[in-house]
Amino acid sequence: FPSQLKSQAPGSAEELRCLQVLNQQPEGSSLEELSSSKGCLKLASTIKAYVATVTESMIRKSAVKEAWRSYFNTSEGQLPPKVSGKPSAHLTLRPQSLAQDGRSQRFGNLSQSCRHAIAHWGHSSLHSHLQNMTYRAGRLRVEQPGKYYVYSQIYFRYRGAGRDSGPQLVQCIQWQPAHSPPVLLLKGVGTKCWAPEADYGLHALYQGGLFELKAGDELFVSVSSLAIDSNDAAASYFGAFRLDL
Repeated sequence: FPSQLKSQAPGSAEELRCLQVLNQQPEGSSLEELSSSKGCLKLASTIKAYVATVTESMIRKSAVKEAWRSYFNTSEGQLPPKVSGKPSAHLTLRPQSLAQDGRSQRFGNLSQSCRHAIAHWGHSSLHSHLQNMTYRAGRLRVEQPGKYYVYSQIYFRYRGAGRDSGPQLVQCIQWQPAHSPPVLLLKGVGTKCWAPEADYGLHALYQGGLFELKAGDELFVSVSSLAIDSNDAAASYFGAFRLDL
């Protein structure tokens, strides 16, 4: 603005008179009221253009600053989770050696009937996905509170002999609030008897339910037996999705 006025005589009587007239103009008045003086009209137009430019620049900077503030979690210095779309996850059992015992201390003290925690799920394959929830080492973590439908299916491929040919197969979905021991959320049981000459006994257990969950809550699946078919991604899975009720 000052540079634009250098072409005019600094401190001229006409300029000072125009500034005095502008200062006395009532709020909301238009520039047309100054049309009697071309010099005053030109000065007023210059001031108006300069104020508009400065205001636009301030609004733009404020908008950019607010956008960055909302993008970054300034309290923790971390990026927030992806916010587009409702929270949902569908995990499939990864091919693995299930001979390893799932009774890890990091899953807490589990009951004998569901003592094996499943620690290896896939979340980035053709059959699986993860959105606005996080997954780590067998645990599905809730990032946004709400009512969630939680579900799981385990496809047991049990090979027994003699009196052990009809085992009780159990599947549990465990809920672990932040800084608390795991709580049994759902439990499915199947007791099957197969013919003694059968090579394998096949059985799928499915269960699901609607629960109110908080941010930071974690979910995981545990079973009574690790005799599971881990090579079929469509048969054994674990997931949850939020419902806006």
